Amino acid sequence: MRTPSAKQILLSATALALLSTAAMAKDVVVHAGRLIDGVSKDAQTQVSIIIKDDRIISVEKGFLRPDGVEIVDLSQATVLPGLIDMHDHITFQSSGKNPVAERVTHSNLDSAISATGYARRTLEAGFTTVRDVGSDTGVGVALKRAINEGTIPGPRMWVAGAALGPTGGHSDGRNGMDSELSHPHWTDGVIDGPDEARKAVRRLHQQGADLIKIMPSGGVLSIGDDPSAKMMTDEEIKAVVDTAHELGMKVAAHAHGKKAIDAAVRLGVDSIEHSSYSDAESYKLYKQYGTYMVPTLQVAYVVSEVARLHPEQLNPSSAAKALQVAPQTLRQLGEAHKAGVKIAFGTDTALSPHGKNAGEFILLVKAGLTPMEAIKAATVNAADLLGASDRVGSVQSGRFADLIAVSGDPLKDVTELEHVKFVMKGGQTVKAWSE
Repeated sequence: MRTPSAKQILLSATALALLSTAAMAKDVVVHAGRLIDGVSKDAQTQVSIIIKDDRIISVEKGFLRPDGVEIVDLSQATVLPGLIDMHDHITFQSSGKNPVAERVTHSNLDSAISATGYARRTLEAGFTTVRDVGSDTGVGVALKRAINEGTIPGPRMWVAGAALGPTGGHSDGRNGMDSELSHPHWTDGVIDGPDEARKAVRRLHQQGADLIKIMPSGGVLSIGDDPSAKMMTDEEIKAVVDTAHELGMKVAAHAHGKKAIDAAVRLGVDSIEHSSYSDAESYKLYKQYGTYMVPTLQVAYVVSEVARLHPEQLNPSSAAKALQVAPQTLRQLGEAHKAGVKIAFGTDTALSPHGKNAGEFILLVKAGLTPMEAIKAATVNAADLLGASDRVGSVQSGRFADLIAVSGDPLKDVTELEHVKFVMKGGQTVKAWSE
C-alpha cells in the first residue's frame, strides 16, 4: 500500500473542508408577521426574509415558500435586527460582595471562565453584537476570538481592551489600594503624556483591540477621583485620537464632567460615554462634530439604588458620587435628544446582570425617545458608530442574518424587548421560538 504524499494529504484535507462547508451552507426563509428593519420609518407586515448561509439576500412582501429551503415561522411575531449594546463589560459582573476584596481575590482566569456564561446570556437576550469598552485586553480579545471561531456562543464583539487614562484616574487600578501592593495589569491603561498615549494605542492595536477607550474624566465606581474633573490633558487626548484614527480604530471617551466632555468632542472622539454633566453648549459641539452620545442610563439607575440601599457593596467614596451623578443622566439625555444629538444604545452592564441589557429601553423612552427611536439607537445608530452599517444593525440585503423576535409590538410596549423569544445569529438559530 502506497503512502500518500504530502500533496495528496493536503488535497484530501481541502476537499473535506469544501464538503464540510457545502454541508453547512443552507437557505432559510423567515416569515415575519411584523418587521422593524432598523431603517424604515414604520414597521412592515407579512414579509419574508431570504437568507443564504450567514447573510440576508433580500426582504420580500408576502410569505414565500421556495422549494428546498428551511422555513422559520415567525408569522405571529415581531422581528427586529439583532440588538447592539455599545457599552458593555462582558468579562465582569458584580457579585454584590466587597469590591476591594474582589479586586485582590478575583483573577483574570476567573474572568475568562465567567465571561463565557455572560456571553451566552447576552446573546440569548437578543444582543447579537456588543462593544466591550474596558476589560483585561487578553481576556477580551480571547473571548472575541473564541466566539468568532464558534468555540463558544456569544455576540459579535468589538473589543477595547484596557481603558486608557492618567495616574490616579478612573482606569488606574491602584486607586485606594495599599501603595506597596502591585499587580501586573493594574497599570495596563495608565498613560501620562502624549508619548505614552501614542505607544499605548499602538500596543492595543498590536494585541488585537478594535477600538480605544479613554478616561478623560474621573469616575463613579473608582476610588477617590472626581467625576467632574478633567483628568487628561488636551495633548494626551489628541495623541490618542490621532493615533487611533490613523490605525482605523474609533475612540470612546468615558466622560462625566462638562470640561472633559467638551474637550473630548472638540478633539475628535467618536463617542462620549455617560455624558452626565453636558449642557446646551455641549450639545452644540456634539452636533458640530457628529459625535455620538452613549448615555448608559441603566447603570446610573442601578448604582444609585445600590448606593441608597446597600452602600457597602460599592467602593469607598462611590456611593456618595453615585447619588450625585445618577440623577443627571436622565435629565441630560432628554435635553440632548431634544437638541438633536445622535444617541447610541449602551448599558454599562457589569453592575447589573448580563442578559438584562434590554432594561435600558424603558429608561430611554422615559427620557423622551419614542420606542422606534430607542430601537434605532440599538440597531442602525449603533451600527453607524461601530463603522459596521454594511454588516449589522438592520434587516437589509448583504447584512448578517442577525434577527430576534418578540411576541408583541415593541412600538406600543418597549418592554417587549426584555422578553426576546427567538434569536438568530449569522443564519443560525441560537434560541428557538418559544411561547
